[in-house]
Amino acid sequence: MSKQKVIVLAVRDQGLTITAAARRYGVSRRWVHELLRREAEGGIEAVEPRPKRPLTNPHRTTEAMTNRILALRRELVIAGLDAGPVTIAWHLEREALQPPSTSTIRRVLHTADLITPEPKKRPKASLHRFEAHQPNETWQSDFTHWALADGTDTEILNFLDDHSRYLLACTAFRPVTVTTVVTTFLATAADYGLPASTLTDNGMVYTTRLAGGRGGRNAFEHQLHALGITQKNGSPSHPQTQGKIERFHQTLKRWLTGQPRAHTLKDLNEQLDKFRQIYNHERPHRALGRRTPAAAYVATPKAAPAGAKQGDHWRRRVDRVDKFGKLTLRHAGRLRHLGIGRAHAGTHVLMLIHDADVTISNATTGEIIRELTIDPTKNYQPRESGQRKTPRSEDRGVTDDSTHP
Repeated sequence: MSKQKVIVLAVRDQGLTITAAARRYGVSRRWVHELLRREAEGGIEAVEPRPKRPLTNPHRTTEAMTNRILALRRELVIAGLDAGPVTIAWHLEREALQPPSTSTIRRVLHTADLITPEPKKRPKASLHRFEAHQPNETWQSDFTHWALADGTDTEILNFLDDHSRYLLACTAFRPVTVTTVVTTFLATAADYGLPASTLTDNGMVYTTRLAGGRGGRNAFEHQLHALGITQKNGSPSHPQTQGKIERFHQTLKRWLTGQPRAHTLKDLNEQLDKFRQIYNHERPHRALGRRTPAAAYVATPKAAPAGAKQGDHWRRRVDRVDKFGKLTLRHAGRLRHLGIGRAHAGTHVLMLIHDADVTISNATTGEIIRELTIDPTKNYQPRESGQRKTPRSEDRGVTDDSTHP
């Protein structure tokens, strides 16, 4: 029995005066009068403590706002986009509505059983985030797999600005190769300017540094070095280094899952173009203070290459001049044929390669046979400088492919 009931019963049934009851139970006479009034109007149960919550709340979320929050949640989930409270608030603002706080939106979603608890989710306090200070300071790149309607596997190559999360390029290939990486990178750089650095994993399309040094730099590494761009690679078996683009792949695949499955590579790339527009311009990013990647990308001056920092690249190779007087050397991911001369056929040579500069000497006598700088536009490097002579019959089949860098 509550204290209020005891006071009323002591006065009503035991004959205590109001003054005596107030003194015995340590309350004011005014409060005893109030309890007796309540009992007279509503019975003994009316003296129980009343809730302190106000009868009306001018800040209460209206039914119309609640319905719009739930509708936006459904629309965003169906579209395969982020549908959290922050994103919903951003969309409400775009609709010229005054959104409630994100905690209120979260409460509305919880009440409607639209949020699944994640008790094992890693706490944000345990994360140590790295973020570039300027746009174009670092571009992250990676590719992920996606199947067409008939099960054909494709690979989607992405370039993401580390500072703003701006999606610079998103293109599907079958498959991704060093050539497609270089071509996509150069096309992207033509649109947005050169980055100061790149950050990728150790896939062979990005680097040969874990290939035991065989074949020197690949075409992507060579291109970065030539442009003075710092190349950074994550530690093997440690994808957290490229955490932003790994997380981005989840966002991309969630959106693709909500779309009709593409039947051709062309169809898929059309979907990716649409996604890139939504991701950059129509989707706020929590890490960017609810700005879109496009807004964050243009808000700060861009960084630019400050010079290569990956160090000079030296190679040493012992070889033998073939019967046609030529040596073969891989440079920038392609085989180059070096003209030495028939007089040296069968000679064992030592080649010292410093980037594009090659010094060739007789491995026995040390005599310098030839020094040259490889022309990356040509497969065949003739002995004489200037115009290449008409190839002899033994040279046929060695083409001058000047259309590829």
